[in-house]
Amino acid sequence: MQPLPSRGPTEWARRAEATLGGPGCEVLDLSTPLRRAAKEVGAPHSLSAPDYDKSQWLDVKFKLDLDFPNLPYLMDGKNKITQSNAILRYIARKHNMCGETEEERIRVDIMENQIMDFRIQLVQLCYSPDLEKLKPRYLEQLPGQLKQFSLFLGKFSWFAGEKLTFVDFLTYDVLDQNRMFEPKCLDEFPNLKAFMCRFEALEKIANYMQSDRFLKMPINNKMALWGNKRIC
Repeated sequence: MQPLPSRGPTEWARRAEATLGGPGCEVLDLSTPLRRAAKEVGAPHSLSAPDYDKSQWLDVKFKLDLDFPNLPYLMDGKNKITQSNAILRYIARKHNMCGETEEERIRVDIMENQIMDFRIQLVQLCYSPDLEKLKPRYLEQLPGQLKQFSLFLGKFSWFAGEKLTFVDFLTYDVLDQNRMFEPKCLDEFPNLKAFMCRFEALEKIANYMQSDRFLKMPINNKMALWGNKRIC
């Protein structure tokens, strides 16, 4: 591990080493945006992600000196952070990816919360024993949900405006999950499709997604009825 680099005058966690993940983090639902963000800003990190076994996490859960022990977690020198969005914001703050103007910051705050609400809907469906029964209803309302994101994005390149922010990582991830669930769901929304292509074309993101370290799935745990199989 090398010291974490910075794009600004202040080093990110000077002389620190970062560990992102923890046992079980091969489930990608919450950790994928973190990995992509770390790749984009050039922050070296090690990922602890052995084959999932609940005991692996329980054995260390209360030995890591984490506030609110949870997965994923980030250890960066003296800083120990849980909650996926808190980790993502931590990375983003160090690299000026939280919005620069008040308008951009407002859009970031709105999208951070809205996209997580949207994520939860698919998660609840995937873990429901009535998935097949509930799936038609989910697909029926999906275009209306996507239309709201399309209108919010408008003619901007990114969801906060013309500069990449951390909510683009969250939004790409959730839209991609829905696209895997229903491959044609973005066809009616050219600006959302363009956003996806634009994100995938970011050089470091593209290199990561083409590497053998990248997995498309699992995005859910083993007990889910969809998104629980490993796909490279």
